[in-house]
Amino acid sequence: MAAKVMIVDDAAFMRMMLKDILTKNGYEVIGEAGNGAQAVESYSELKPDLVTMDITMPEMDGITAVKEIRKINPEAKIVMCSAMGQQAMVIDAIQSGARDFIVKPFQAERVLEAISKALG
Repeated sequence: MAAKVMIVDDAAFMRMMLKDILTKNGYEVIGEAGNGAQAVESYSELKPDLVTMDITMPEMDGITAVKEIRKINPEAKIVMCSAMGQQAMVIDAIQSGARDFIVKPFQAERVLEAISKALG
């Protein structure tokens, strides 16, 4: 059965790119969110197997959203997405419970590797 993924990014273009990579490789994208607050809300309803989470977003950033989602489900599998030069934030994210991170612009192989590792 295909793993169900929720994509969280404030840039619609980034969500589209990620969705394209995932669906072409057998994953099912069951939801998208444009900020951390929407992500936390949608997580409870959708119960995805994995979440890709942007770090820098309006309303609620990705790191706060990771902490909130892990309150709902301590076993939540989350892969952070960050632009170059956000190493400190990535470390924060991993300490907050993210399983891995991928750097933008996305490279399909790296995205798939991070996701299969997180799901593994």
